[in-house]
Amino acid sequence: MSSPAADLARRLARNAEAVCRHYLSNGHREGRYWLVGDVANTRGRSLFVRLSGPDHGKGAAGKWTDAATGEHGDLLDLICLNRGLNRLRDALDEARAFLALPPDQIAPRQDRLPAPRGSPQSARRLYAMSRPITGTLAQTYLHSRGIVTVPDGDPLRFHPRCYYRPDEASPTETWPALIAAVTDLGGRITGVHRTWLDRSGQDKAPIDSPRRAMGHLLGHGVRFGVADDVIAAGEGIETMLSLRSVLPTLPMVAALSANHLAALLLPTTLRRLYIARDADPAGDAATASLCNRAEAAGIEVGSLLPCFDDFNEDLRRLGVERLRASLRRQLAPQDIVRFLGLATAATG
Repeated sequence: MSSPAADLARRLARNAEAVCRHYLSNGHREGRYWLVGDVANTRGRSLFVRLSGPDHGKGAAGKWTDAATGEHGDLLDLICLNRGLNRLRDALDEARAFLALPPDQIAPRQDRLPAPRGSPQSARRLYAMSRPITGTLAQTYLHSRGIVTVPDGDPLRFHPRCYYRPDEASPTETWPALIAAVTDLGGRITGVHRTWLDRSGQDKAPIDSPRRAMGHLLGHGVRFGVADDVIAAGEGIETMLSLRSVLPTLPMVAALSANHLAALLLPTTLRRLYIARDADPAGDAATASLCNRAEAAGIEVGSLLPCFDDFNEDLRRLGVERLRASLRRQLAPQDIVRFLGLATAATG
């Protein structure tokens, strides 16, 4: 028996050109194919959709491939990526709404219009269009920074051709990018952080500002693990991933800047907060502000201090074991047992 998704994909394929004209309006038809830049409807020719063919199997109508990224799928997959939909149910609802009207009567609804640049909606779409980092340049980059383990549940993804524009007067460029989801306390994506990468993956891209965030950021952060009674908070993603290399079960959040760290919203269940400090005046001020708010809420506060400028430098220069020893001296006794383990607590 066919699934609802398979049935809808076949119905979309029978109207493939109408689907393309609606969702990929910046493309054009050439023979049996629709050509466009990518699933986000960028102008170009690297993505091609087959407009005619059998219902299934080799050469089926509605099948698409992006030659630049290797992404492929059917028209239901394309709609999901194009609209930034995270759930299959939402993709099915979108497809049903599209198919309810004849192709010549389809008009853009307000929620189908392009998301405002820099908005949370735009951030969610970018995150949905990105892929897991395993085997990508994002993983190569993190390895070059000494971060060799990133759990599958962490909010990190990779986009092979993420837009970058130095300023309003400059043309848009595309670079590979590490994408991190910024979420609120309820887990809803409110923004993303982009780290554009060199095409070798060994360093950040050679551009003026290789790190930028978009969306609603104030009070929110990039969250690793589920916060309960104890968390660690700091500024940078690489700082927190470096700590996570040693304390993988301690929930953490990267606020992305000193000002945002000072304004970070804290869970009501929190009883102890560790602040991973950057060794600079901005880091000192952010720590003091967050510490005052936490203590006023009855939360115990501790500092985690790097030996060098930040914890990523500690990880690369000291290695995992020496960094673990440094952190052991800074954790509360009960957290040594809880997050570093009994064997570590009994030695050193």
